[in-house]
Amino acid sequence: MKPVLEIKNLHVEVDDKEILKGVNLTIKGGEIHVIMGPNGTGKSTLSSAIMGNPKYHVIEGKILLNDENVIDMPVDERARKGLFLAMQYPSEVPGVTNSDFIRTAMQSKTGKSIPLYKFIMDFDKAIEKLQMRSDLPHRYLNDGFSGGEKKRNEILQMLMLKPTFAILDEIDSGLDVDALKIVGEAIDSLRSETFGCLLITHYQRILDYIKPDYVHVMMKGAIVKSGGMELIEKIDQEGYDWIKEELGIENERVVPEEAHKRPAMIGECATKKSLDL
Repeated sequence: MKPVLEIKNLHVEVDDKEILKGVNLTIKGGEIHVIMGPNGTGKSTLSSAIMGNPKYHVIEGKILLNDENVIDMPVDERARKGLFLAMQYPSEVPGVTNSDFIRTAMQSKTGKSIPLYKFIMDFDKAIEKLQMRSDLPHRYLNDGFSGGEKKRNEILQMLMLKPTFAILDEIDSGLDVDALKIVGEAIDSLRSETFGCLLITHYQRILDYIKPDYVHVMMKGAIVKSGGMELIEKIDQEGYDWIKEELGIENERVVPEEAHKRPAMIGECATKKSLDL
């Protein structure tokens, strides 16, 4: 039986401000879903709420993983159930080596000890697939990593942990053309009946390597339109104004600008950013 992640009428608030206003989404094993939309419409809030970040308070709705509501579960329990979040801004953890972190996470997820030899073999294969530096196991977690190395490291963790559902929050931002191809192909290599993926992105280019089954547009805290690749192509050509006009949506943020304020990163689409403002 295929695994199922179902979001039902999800309402989420942050600092007493309602950000998500009734999100409905179903992802099954074997499916890759893409969510796009202007900045500040709740995409990252959705990913954080699914994973259980305590800053994001669910005020209504359900998050069902194989018919089990995970809303009251802490982050670590959700991870053991098979959820994985590749963060938009991975944290640096000096003093903890990358290999120790990943092996500990794997053992925590499975509840079993992982033989060191097997771990090293699998780790080396994943590093080779992502074309990462050979000294990676001995480096502290994300400490001194470039933006692109941090993003590849998130995918490395995903390859090793083999989650049931992965939520990838702008994993492509900050990647150059070569790294984008490597990361995209690594993500697509996990495609199977027992793996589902939610990819949040602003850019069509990563979809040259990951062909989604469904595409969704989020505005004002809800999914307002769904389709296939043709929807992405139209957005890439025309932006989001045609959707706003079609649905009578005002150009208004639901996430306060300061909540995600940061400098633009290399590889971000300046045209899309201007459309989002």
